[in-house]
Amino acid sequence: MPSSRRPVSVAALGECMLELQGEAFAGMRQSFGGDTLNTAVYLARCGGAGLNVHYATGLGDDGLSAGLLQRWAAEGVQTGLVQRLPGRLPGLYMIELDDRGERRFHYWRGQAAARAYFDAATTALEECADTLDALYLSGISLAILPDAGRERVITLMARMRERGALVAFDNNYRPRLWAGAAEARHWYERALAASSLALITADDHQALHGLASLDDAVADAQALPVVEIAIKRGALPTRVGLGGAWRDVATEAVPRIVDTTAAGDSFAAGYLSQRLRGAAPVEAAAFGNRLAARVIQYPGALIPREEMRDLIAD
Repeated sequence: MPSSRRPVSVAALGECMLELQGEAFAGMRQSFGGDTLNTAVYLARCGGAGLNVHYATGLGDDGLSAGLLQRWAAEGVQTGLVQRLPGRLPGLYMIELDDRGERRFHYWRGQAAARAYFDAATTALEECADTLDALYLSGISLAILPDAGRERVITLMARMRERGALVAFDNNYRPRLWAGAAEARHWYERALAASSLALITADDHQALHGLASLDDAVADAQALPVVEIAIKRGALPTRVGLGGAWRDVATEAVPRIVDTTAAGDSFAAGYLSQRLRGAAPVEAAAFGNRLAARVIQYPGALIPREEMRDLIAD
């Protein structure tokens, strides 16, 4: 892990979209979100002055994109790795929730600027990679890119891991973003081989590999060739392993689940915030579970800052 004696720099790579939440043809609340952006915001909140959080993505030259940049900066997320692409727009998604807080997404993202981040000969992320202590990305980060972009991401991951940086891959799996499960498995295998930390949602792993049960998925995930692994199992204890030594870390019960939209994203932020500050995996998982428990009690991907004041680092 990077030293806690100096500010630690971490970059999250992916896509942020405009978010609409509410009843169709009725009142709609506008916000923004995306798995790695959600993680970046919560990481900036929980990391404190000792953590510099950057977000790498593509945006347009429009007012909506400018508004996103302003809001990310207000959250303490640094935007120097964002590439502005003339004529492009950010993607859009809408969330429908059932009475248990489970969500259904509708997307408008086919021409989103983030998909073209690696169309340029080089990017700010690649140029500053040797100054970063950590890189975080997800299966969605890979899914939205063309193959040439994916190749460059894998090369970047391997380069950073080789020099000792923390490279964290979150297995967020969305079948609709891939041509098929075989294509996704190919890129996931390559990403995991270039990672030093795997953040695994067990039911996503089960779906990706067509495994019969959640227990099978957990066992399969424990055999991944990654030195550090955190396996999220919903309300069941989170299983964490470093170098083959496994521990279960209890999740936190909540009185009422309102919205599970960013449960995994916030767990990742909580876990990374502690590991990058030198905490052991068990401590990091406990904090990640605590943060996720807080987040799912509020609507939307990003809960109000004041509702997690006690979890924000100085």
